[in-house]
Amino acid sequence: MPAEARWARLKAQARQPTIGRLVDDARAGIERDNPVLKGVLPNDYARPALDKERLGQLIDLISNIKIGDEDARAKDVLGRVYEYFLSQFASAEGKKGGEFYTPRCVVRLLVEMLEPYRGRVYDPCCGSSGMFVQSVEFIRAHAKGNGNGGKARADISVYGQESNYTTWRLAKMNLAIRGIDGQIAHGDTFHNDRHPDLKADFILANPPFNVSDWGGERLRDDKRWKFGVPPAGNANFAWVQHIVHHLAPAGVAGFVLSNGSMSSNQSGEGEIRKSLIEADLVDCMVALPGQLFYSTPIPACLWFLARDRKDGKIRDRRGQVLFIDARKVGRMVDRTHRELTDEDITSIVDTYHAWRGEKGAGQYADVPGFCKSAPLEEVQKHGHVLTPGRYVGAEPQEDDGEPFEEKMKRLVATLHDQQAEAAKLDAAIAANLKELGF
Repeated sequence: MPAEARWARLKAQARQPTIGRLVDDARAGIERDNPVLKGVLPNDYARPALDKERLGQLIDLISNIKIGDEDARAKDVLGRVYEYFLSQFASAEGKKGGEFYTPRCVVRLLVEMLEPYRGRVYDPCCGSSGMFVQSVEFIRAHAKGNGNGGKARADISVYGQESNYTTWRLAKMNLAIRGIDGQIAHGDTFHNDRHPDLKADFILANPPFNVSDWGGERLRDDKRWKFGVPPAGNANFAWVQHIVHHLAPAGVAGFVLSNGSMSSNQSGEGEIRKSLIEADLVDCMVALPGQLFYSTPIPACLWFLARDRKDGKIRDRRGQVLFIDARKVGRMVDRTHRELTDEDITSIVDTYHAWRGEKGAGQYADVPGFCKSAPLEEVQKHGHVLTPGRYVGAEPQEDDGEPFEEKMKRLVATLHDQQAEAAKLDAAIAANLKELGF
C-alpha cells in the first residue's frame, strides 16, 4: 500500500476541498503497485458533481468506527466487513443481488464437503469470489492439524470467470483485500472460456438457475457436450457439462443447481442426467431447504461429482450414490431468509465424509428420512431421478405409548366432530348466500 493511499493521510486531509483528487490519487497509487487491480477500482471522486464536504464527512465517520478489539483486528476483519456489505446489498436487491452473492453458509457447506487443501480451484461463474475466500479460510483454519494431520498449507491456485463487469470488479477487490492471488477473468464462460485448457482439482460454483438466454443455439456442436446437447432454453446442464469438462482426472466438483435439475426430462435433460449417472460421475446429492438464496425463495440442491471414485485414498464408491435430504434443517434469520447452522453443516459434512470412508470420519449408516447410500440399480429403477426424498424414506416416528385401538377411536371421534362442524358452516354459508340473492 503506497504512502499516498494510506488511510491516515486521507483522514488528515478529509476536510480539504481537494479530498476527491486525493482519493483518486490513492486509487492510482494502489493500482500502480498492485497490477492485478488495474482498472478495477473506481476513479471518479474528483468529479465536480460529487459533494466534497460529504465525502470528507464520510471519511471522518469511517475513521471513528472501532472495528473490534486488537485480537479481532488481527484477523480478516476488513474482509468480513466487505462480505457483510455484499450480503446486505444482495438482500436489498433481491434477485438482482443474488447474481453475485452466494450465502456464506452454502459456500461453507460446499467447501467443507470437498476439502480443497491444495491444487487448482475453479469457479466458472465466480460472482464476488465467495467460493475462493472460503477455500483459503478453510485451509488457514486447518493449517495447524485440525482434522488433516497438520499437512495443509495455502498452496492452492485460484481460477475464475465472471461475465458481469461490475461483479468481476467486486470479485477482484474481494480477493485483493484478503491478499489472495487469483486469475479471475472477465467474459462469458460459455462463449469465451478464458481458461480453455484448465483441468481443476476442485470446482465450486453457484451458476444462475434456469438461464434461458445463454446463446445455446450457437453452441450445438461444442466439444464440452459429451453427455448430450443441452437445451437452448435452459443452461443448467450446460453448466454441469462445462464443469465436467474442466475436471482433472482425479478432480471433484460441488455446485448449486435448481431442484428441477434432479428430475427434469424436458428437451433431453433426462438423457443427459442419465448419461452422467451411467458414467459413474455422480457422487452425492443434497436437497437444501427453501429461502436460503437471495435470488429465489425456492429450494435448490447441491450436486457433487467425482472423476475417479476409486482413487485409492478413500473408499471405492463406484456404482453408489449418496442421497442427503436436508430440506428440514436451518433456521430463519428474518421473515424471508433461512441459514444453515453450524450443527446442520457439521451433520451433512460428517455424513458425506463417513460415507466416503475418510480416515477418522466414523462409520457411515443410512438414516431414514435423512440419508441413504443407493446402488446404481436403485437409481435406474427410479428413472435416473436424483431427488433425495425418493431414496431416504420417511423419518421414524416416536411411539407415544397410546394403544392403536384407543388412538383410532379418538381420531375417528375427532373426525366426526369436525365433519359435523363443517356441515354447520356449509349450511351457514349457503343461508348467507341465499340472503344475498345467490
